[in-house]
Amino acid sequence: MIASLTGLLAAIPSPSRNVIELGPITLRMYGLCIALGVIAAVMISSRRWEARGGNPDDIGTIALWAVPAGVIGARLYHVATDWKTYQDDWGAALNITKGGLGIPGGVALGVLVGVIVVKRKGLPVRPLLDVVAPAIPVAQAIGRLGNWFNQELYGRPTTLPWGLRIDAPVDAAGNPFPAGTLFHPTFLYEALWNLALAGLLIKIDKKRRLHPGELFILYVFGYSLGRLWVEDLRIDHASLIWGVRVNIWMSVIVGLAAVAIFLWNRRPGAPEPA
Repeated sequence: MIASLTGLLAAIPSPSRNVIELGPITLRMYGLCIALGVIAAVMISSRRWEARGGNPDDIGTIALWAVPAGVIGARLYHVATDWKTYQDDWGAALNITKGGLGIPGGVALGVLVGVIVVKRKGLPVRPLLDVVAPAIPVAQAIGRLGNWFNQELYGRPTTLPWGLRIDAPVDAAGNPFPAGTLFHPTFLYEALWNLALAGLLIKIDKKRRLHPGELFILYVFGYSLGRLWVEDLRIDHASLIWGVRVNIWMSVIVGLAAVAIFLWNRRPGAPEPA
């Protein structure tokens, strides 16, 4: 009895439902987690921008354009890197209710559109990038909980006490695992990494030793580093290049690019950023 109870507690359960029904309205937890993440990011960014003497309403205006662009970019990235899944049913590429958002694409297009809005409003781009730098990983951390509700994107089998229970686990080829198999909760690993990254960025920012825009570069590097090791744990279906998952290549390339840009920004004789 005690052994059975210990075994039950020594694991992370998966939610039995991924929707909330409020009368005729059905809320999917995946979308709700993303929405809560966006709200948290806007609130954090607004407070940080106001603390720098900016108008907090600027953040809401930017988010009005950047957030939808981010969702579109995230879906485009997912479909582009997993196009074989949709080649026989391209209509399914438009359905995001069951997951399928690639964070790198979301950040890239969201930031691009956000920068365009910032320039059109005549606001400073680099300081605003630094303002949102800690807020983005907080949003990502909250959004990752949606993968938990969907019981997706879990890692390799594990015997660790925080192993994740999955109702019907399968490997990348669709083969089922033995009953009782536990898995690395990669959603939790990435969420905790992102929260730690956000805290570190805020601490670094308080020292005021960085040039404008460099805090955002550190976010890009930090996220790429975390995604690299988490991605290596995952066993879900993924497109491969030379036998390596596409998102691992992405993490390496983007991470190295962030380092290169940071060092170039700090090269001897470089002009002081405005």
